[in-house]
Amino acid sequence: MTRGQGSRITLPVAIARLRCLRWSASIVQALCILLIVACVSPAFAQDVRRADDKDKIVPPAATAPAFTPPPNPAVIQDTKPAQAADAKATPPDKTAEAKPATLPPAAPQDNAQAGSPPANSAPASAPVPVTGSAVAPAADDHSTVPPAGSSAPAAAEDAPVHVEPRTISKPESGKPEIPTPPDIPGIKTRTKPIIKDVNLVLVPVTITDPMNRLVTGLEKENFQVYEGDKTQPIQSFSSEDAPISLGVIFDVSGSMADKIQKSRDAVVEFFKTANPQDEFFMITFADKPELIADFTRSVEEVQDKMITIQAKGRTALLDAIYLGIDKMRNAHNQKKALLIISDGGDNRSRYTEGEIKNLVREADVQIYAIGIYEAAPPTPEERAGPGLLTDISEVTGGRTFSIDNASELADVASKIGVELRNQYVIGYRPTNSAHDGKWRKIKVKLNPPKGLPPLHVYAKTGYYAPNQ
Repeated sequence: MTRGQGSRITLPVAIARLRCLRWSASIVQALCILLIVACVSPAFAQDVRRADDKDKIVPPAATAPAFTPPPNPAVIQDTKPAQAADAKATPPDKTAEAKPATLPPAAPQDNAQAGSPPANSAPASAPVPVTGSAVAPAADDHSTVPPAGSSAPAAAEDAPVHVEPRTISKPESGKPEIPTPPDIPGIKTRTKPIIKDVNLVLVPVTITDPMNRLVTGLEKENFQVYEGDKTQPIQSFSSEDAPISLGVIFDVSGSMADKIQKSRDAVVEFFKTANPQDEFFMITFADKPELIADFTRSVEEVQDKMITIQAKGRTALLDAIYLGIDKMRNAHNQKKALLIISDGGDNRSRYTEGEIKNLVREADVQIYAIGIYEAAPPTPEERAGPGLLTDISEVTGGRTFSIDNASELADVASKIGVELRNQYVIGYRPTNSAHDGKWRKIKVKLNPPKGLPPLHVYAKTGYYAPNQ
């Protein structure tokens, strides 16, 4: 009984297994067929394409003459000679594909007036700009398209003219007429430009009272300017606080060791009177001058450079003045001044006193000096120091302040700064217009209002006339 039931149970299972094996074999066979077809199909298609390509007959490419768009109507050109020469010299390109010639869009009116050629137009030879607009008719533009099927050689020999040049009248001499210089900006001609004589002499003037206080509020009528013995008419007069280019020439020789801190304080007080538009530089000198701070508008930058200063060596004062005057050539302001702080004369410079005096007379720079002198100078150079600084400063319209106590340095420096900003500036044109390069003496006289005490005038004593 048990064996018979087992036979009935296993028979269906066996049949099912056989069916699964048959289906599996069919699926594997189908996959193999698909794989073979996928591999063979591209090669077969490529062979068929090659056979088709061999049977095809490729006709020769038709040629067409290259189309040249019309030139800008705002520029008149004579293109007939150039086109004829190009047609004979350059054969047509027979390998180019046939493309229909299309007419380019018309240039906008703005471009035509501005005279700018189209982006794809060929460069013209010797265009002559003219006033007004010369616009070609639209019919002429369409006539430039060659008819379909025309041969390239015929088109090259019978090149059409795009724009008929307008007839321009020529002068009798036969030379082409060219625009005048105002029509062509930046043109160079052989005519010398008109140069006016704008030689204006500017004289800064300081007025003080018997107590050495500044006097302000005077008018143009209170001043007279003499060049030699001739009165000069005053052309300009002002008393405004104009920007200044300032240079400080700072003595750091060994004799300044006990005064170096007071001198630093004096420079700080001098800079406190500065305006934002002022610019400064600083030169120190001992055995030789050294530029420690170039032109700057930052007072703090100059003050930072003074922190590391040490007093040592000898005194090259004249060399330092030369370097200061030379540096002023790079100044950006019209008004220029130097402040010298020193305690004695020169004993180290290569330049002589006479050379420096001539130099400061030529330079348009005011020189102020603060001399710190001992009651009994021990050396000849120190005894000559006050006279040297006075001669150099007064010829420029500046002043020298002599002190015997370093504690007064800060007050004097502040006073000089205020004085520089409360000066009168007188301008005149010399009646002697000769450019002979000679020294001309200047004297400024004052006609003070009634009721004022005797006043003192500080102004430069002369200038050198220009050579040409």
